[in-house]
Amino acid sequence: MIGLPGPLRIAAAAAAGVLTAVAFEPFALWFVAPFTVALFAALTSQVRLPMAALTGFAYGAGLWALGIEWLAVFTAPALIGVVALEACFFALLGMASTMIQPRVALGRAAAHRGLPGWPLWLAMAWSACEFWFSRQPWGGFPWMRLGFTSVDSPYGGWLPILGVAGVGFLIILTGTGLLWLLRRAPSRPVVAVPALVAAVAVLGVGQGLRGWAPQPPPGDERVNVAVVQGNVFGVGVNSMGRARSMPNNHLAETTTLMAHAHAGRVPMPDLVVWPESSTDADPTRDARTRATVEAATEVTGLPVLVGAVMDGPGDGERQTTVLWWDPEDGIVDRYDKQDLVPFGEWIPMRDFFLPLVPMLSAVGKQSVPGTEPGLLRGQLNDGRHLVIGDVLCYELAYDDTVATMFGGDPDIVVVQSNNAMYGYSGQIEQQFAITRARAMEGRREIAVSTTSGVSGLIDPRGRVLDRTEEFTAAHRVYEMHSGPVRTPARWLAGPVSVILMVLGLAAAVAGPVLGPRWRPVAGGEHDGSQASVNPETDKQ
Repeated sequence: MIGLPGPLRIAAAAAAGVLTAVAFEPFALWFVAPFTVALFAALTSQVRLPMAALTGFAYGAGLWALGIEWLAVFTAPALIGVVALEACFFALLGMASTMIQPRVALGRAAAHRGLPGWPLWLAMAWSACEFWFSRQPWGGFPWMRLGFTSVDSPYGGWLPILGVAGVGFLIILTGTGLLWLLRRAPSRPVVAVPALVAAVAVLGVGQGLRGWAPQPPPGDERVNVAVVQGNVFGVGVNSMGRARSMPNNHLAETTTLMAHAHAGRVPMPDLVVWPESSTDADPTRDARTRATVEAATEVTGLPVLVGAVMDGPGDGERQTTVLWWDPEDGIVDRYDKQDLVPFGEWIPMRDFFLPLVPMLSAVGKQSVPGTEPGLLRGQLNDGRHLVIGDVLCYELAYDDTVATMFGGDPDIVVVQSNNAMYGYSGQIEQQFAITRARAMEGRREIAVSTTSGVSGLIDPRGRVLDRTEEFTAAHRVYEMHSGPVRTPARWLAGPVSVILMVLGLAAAVAGPVLGPRWRPVAGGEHDGSQASVNPETDKQ
């Protein structure tokens, strides 16, 4: 896009970012992503570094502004701050993009050859961008990764092989390859054939892999898992409702569940799962909350996984926790949430930010992350010992957290969530799609229990077998396969992510370094692309 005026280029980049967000839920137009990647690459080529940075920033701002618009439910400044922060990663990507791609110029302006095979290197640089915004700052925010758009696409078949990061790379490479093809094919149509064959192979194999699921292990058993959605109506900072309404509502719905089970309307469960934060007070310190939980175990006579807000470990601190609560022995195991929402569950640089934004006081006590994998161990009433893989809400987006859980070979996998704060927004469907991606990655059934929706059951192929409505009280009993399942992604996904990151950073550095780096050219054709450039437009 040589000669495009700077303001128009920036506006086009912002629009491309918005269009990329449409590939995610709740729009789920997955096929848009490769085209918008190609547009990003085109907009960040043939420009100098400052313009490349502004273009990349505009793209990132458009992507994140629409993608996480639901964050405004908490505060508009929070949305603006996060969008600006995450867009900075794409500003860096924009600069890397312009140095990795070839640049053409006339006269005394310089011509940059770029890297051989630049579509591959640029895709790696994008993967490196996703790697870092998923980890920095303050633990990162891995929400808007292109791999999460794949659950209803042929790319999704690669999830149990390459994981989310690897699938994201395939999507990005399709986009950069598309731009390369558009540049090369007019002058050399023959190059289109191998490129199209490769694309068809990736999509065709991916579509075939979507139907593959490992066979249940020998001696596979079934566990009847009940999920309870107690419902508390409220969004934003009021999403927890009145004090103790959370446990009271979940006790009421659990009582209804057992009445239906005894009447034969639903199968008799082996285990009951309450969602994250189903108690709004520490049941080990608050007598009324403890009595409510014990009433639930008395009504069911079964173990209950209780999502609890726990006090400590220090003064003014808290933890988001899951308790395996046995009707006879009480608490027999515990899991503390590892990945916490910055400015939602804890305040980074609290002494600095809290005076600047007094509204952050609504966050309450400072949450402390857990350090152990999401695995809970206990015994069912029939004597079977069970290992439950557990992921709490926001943790779903973190590859390492999910990988360590799958690595523990759990018998069943559950997700407990309290996303009522973002009810009736795109966040609900985005999180459910991420859960589907994790089910496909691990080829595991996943039962989801939420406070106010959406709860449900996802099969190993990522298909939604059942789901509840938002802001309704509901219960379900799901028969789940019990036994570990292992996919290639267990061993490949982590190394693939790191390798892509390292090579992507290397590409960003090598772009302006590898020689011959600069050479004057006499015409407008370079590396197979047609261009008409003059020194004035090259300064944009």
